[in-house]
Amino acid sequence: MNRPVGRWDLTLGLEGGSEPLFRRISRAIVAEIQRGRLRPGARLPGSRTLARTLRVHRNTVLAAYEELSGEGWTESSRARGTFVSSAMPEVRRRGGTAAGSHNRSHVAAGFDFRSALEQRVPDAGAGPATLLSVGVPDVRLAPTVALARAFRRVLRDSPAELLSYGHSQGHPRLRAALAAMLRAARGLTVEPDDVLVTSGSQMALELVGRTLLAPGDVVAIEQLGYHYAWRVFEQHGAVLAPVAVDAGGLDVEALAQLAERTALRAVYLTPHHQYPTTATLSAGRRIALLELARAKRFAVIEDDYDHEFHYEGRPVLPMASADNAGVVLYVGSLAKVLAPGVRLGYLVAPRSLLREVVAHRACIDRQGEHTLECAVAELFEQGEVQRHARRARRIYQARRDCLARALQRELGSALSFEVPSGGLTLWATAVAGLDVEAWAARARGQGVVVYTARQYAYDGRVRPHLRLGFAAFDEAEITAWVKLLKRAL
Repeated sequence: MNRPVGRWDLTLGLEGGSEPLFRRISRAIVAEIQRGRLRPGARLPGSRTLARTLRVHRNTVLAAYEELSGEGWTESSRARGTFVSSAMPEVRRRGGTAAGSHNRSHVAAGFDFRSALEQRVPDAGAGPATLLSVGVPDVRLAPTVALARAFRRVLRDSPAELLSYGHSQGHPRLRAALAAMLRAARGLTVEPDDVLVTSGSQMALELVGRTLLAPGDVVAIEQLGYHYAWRVFEQHGAVLAPVAVDAGGLDVEALAQLAERTALRAVYLTPHHQYPTTATLSAGRRIALLELARAKRFAVIEDDYDHEFHYEGRPVLPMASADNAGVVLYVGSLAKVLAPGVRLGYLVAPRSLLREVVAHRACIDRQGEHTLECAVAELFEQGEVQRHARRARRIYQARRDCLARALQRELGSALSFEVPSGGLTLWATAVAGLDVEAWAARARGQGVVVYTARQYAYDGRVRPHLRLGFAAFDEAEITAWVKLLKRAL
């Protein structure tokens, strides 16, 4: 829906020329109409307003408007004002583009640049609203009222501090709240100075790439895995080396063999709920990986993107909690526990490295949005985030169970799966002979976007798996989506 836009002063270029000033004003307005900046039916400023903006006498503007009206460029009404003529034919640009629909974003660049990164995974916000796409939370559950109150409160109490420049590492209140959470719930021995607040976990990965990587560095990644992290590392010149994933998470023995053949700079992994298979890295592999990283001196980039949502048993502590050698860079996010639109993530790293990361952050973003950071810190301090996480965990567990029942009832002959102990998605395997790519294409026609394993594969190969999200919709919606998926089958 289009929303009204506040009126701005109209600026015109009047430099040079020997014509009378009123004629230069009218010619400038004609030029703006011809190039599509002023469109048919657009309201021109009142004569007093434009005279004040251009710093000329009002009679000069009135003379310019009279000339425009006489030539048919504008039409006037004593009650409503002066408008660009609605009968004005649409001016065409070279190539047939309408000036009225043209803007600079459509102009071809007048210089060379590298082409955009390949996007193998569709944008989570694109296409029809759907259940069975990605592991996003239900933003309808977000504590918006509490957040709005906290936002107003902190802005009212500390406007001078929050609206000024602050520390690039993040607001101290949020760093302190995150450090307290990481100590209590995730077993990390950290202080506020060990934490960098970022605009989402993706920024944390970008900053790690900028700080850690040089062209030619080898980064081991999970096969299957998270494309947007891979693209970051590749942008900084890394050579990616995929390592297999199975029911126990990343194959650390295969990683060790890779480390014998080549010098690794880092390994990127999602050990708690592997993205996308939901597998948890086994305890033995965690110990072996930390020892391997210590011995071979490579970094472990641990992306713990949905730690809050574990439904059975105790959640596994992050690898960073057992890191005694300073090899783990721990990346987290508040996108799942609050909402993706609340762009807050964080990085915990050895302080010597963190100083370099903060310096890079200062160069590209100067600082975060400290008002939002302070408001979220208040929600932590009041226990609101913790209460919301517990409530959401109960709801998502019920939705997980609903999806499992619906899949078993409607698609039990087509899919097999283990009910995940945590996370926001379910990983399913199709029976032999079922073409999951064709099924996904038909499902899209039913309004259900389904991601197959191919979207998460570094090699792009087809595999007989589907990733099915369950958090974003309620149980009635889940049941309806699964029936549409069955219809597509």
